[in-house]
Amino acid sequence: MSQLPWLLAANGTLTSVDAKTIDELPKIGMGTWITFDHDPATADLNHFKAILNAFFTAGGCMIDSSPMYGFAQALLGKVLSKSQYEALFAATKVWTPGKQLGVEQMEQSIALWGQGQMDLMYVHNLLDWQTHLPTLRDWQAAGRIKNYGVTTSHGRRHAELIKIMQHEPLDYVQFTYNIMDREAEQYLLPLAAEKGVKAVINRPFQGGGLFARVRGHSLPSWASEIECKTWAQFFLKFIISHPAVTCAIPATSQLNHMKDNMMALKGALPDASMRVKMVAYFEQI
Repeated sequence: MSQLPWLLAANGTLTSVDAKTIDELPKIGMGTWITFDHDPATADLNHFKAILNAFFTAGGCMIDSSPMYGFAQALLGKVLSKSQYEALFAATKVWTPGKQLGVEQMEQSIALWGQGQMDLMYVHNLLDWQTHLPTLRDWQAAGRIKNYGVTTSHGRRHAELIKIMQHEPLDYVQFTYNIMDREAEQYLLPLAAEKGVKAVINRPFQGGGLFARVRGHSLPSWASEIECKTWAQFFLKFIISHPAVTCAIPATSQLNHMKDNMMALKGALPDASMRVKMVAYFEQI
């Protein structure tokens, strides 16, 4: 069982309704990989509008996307224009080799979102990061983006990410961390805390793999102590209770799943001893 030398993290709260002056992000955001990859010309826009409205109503703020995700950015832009929200933290990525192609892709992403300025631009899966980081710094200085960073996923390329974090000034990093994939506890999360880099967590449900593992199993009776009523809340509260985690970004195209995910923002979070207990219970299933 993993050792967890961490204190209880405070639950994230939104301290400003102005998206340009958000000081602290709610700890549950929204991913769009696969779930929003639908052509806006044929998609049920009211369905996706309902998902976004549920997200914002529950206190959500960060939405994460990428050019890699097909129609996701186009659908987001279409639905955001029809949605009501007080604050949005818009995060996307550059995912192409070469400086000029990167600039063109980022310009297209900003246009698709319809936001004018992005709150966060990552280099997706470290693709040609040495070329893109200087561009991102220039864009930040010019006010085109507010923050920049790099991402990995599926637990890959941690060693390279660690080197980048050690030598490059980043605002954000994104990587995989969940109750099964806990390698990030050893170096990435402590390093993010040490460097003051905000850590965003992808694949919080391991692409649905965590639910497959616990299918047919009930939550432990003591889950009520941290106000978990579903496995989704159990898995998300494990992640966001780590003090180095800024935000987790589960993705869904189901309204009831969105509402369930956002309930992880409510109530108590596990402390260090409870987190150890959660891991032990999960591993014996």
